[in-house]
Amino acid sequence: MTEIYRVDVEITAPIYDTEVTSRVADAVGNIFPNAEISEEFGEIRAEAHALDHVSELLHQQEILDTARGEFFANRDGQTFSFALKKQAAFEDRINFSVGEPDELGEISVRVRVDEPTLEEYIDHIAPPTEDGRPVEK
Repeated sequence: MTEIYRVDVEITAPIYDTEVTSRVADAVGNIFPNAEISEEFGEIRAEAHALDHVSELLHQQEILDTARGEFFANRDGQTFSFALKKQAAFEDRINFSVGEPDELGEISVRVRVDEPTLEEYIDHIAPPTEDGRPVEK
């Protein structure tokens, strides 16, 4: 697979009255350390161009299959999206937010893949597994 990726990652997280803005920004920065983060009208917005740290966390936490399920379930053309729980992100952990929204709100992530294909990029960040281990191609 090619080593050149053209990926745009848009990240948003609401800031509730009971939250400290810097902690929400830290939660986003923990998961997306290379993102450009800004505060706008009661929310944190960020932009990145890679999911390398997300991939590292998925491997460390051994939740590749869960991640693949989330990514493929929420795809639309060359875009996929997912939501993460803020508290886990503050602790530098991935915890997908599914079903009912988390009471602290979610970190919403939208990923547009221009190159390679969406499937190849997902395989790169969350490879398929066999017996819980990534399958080498």
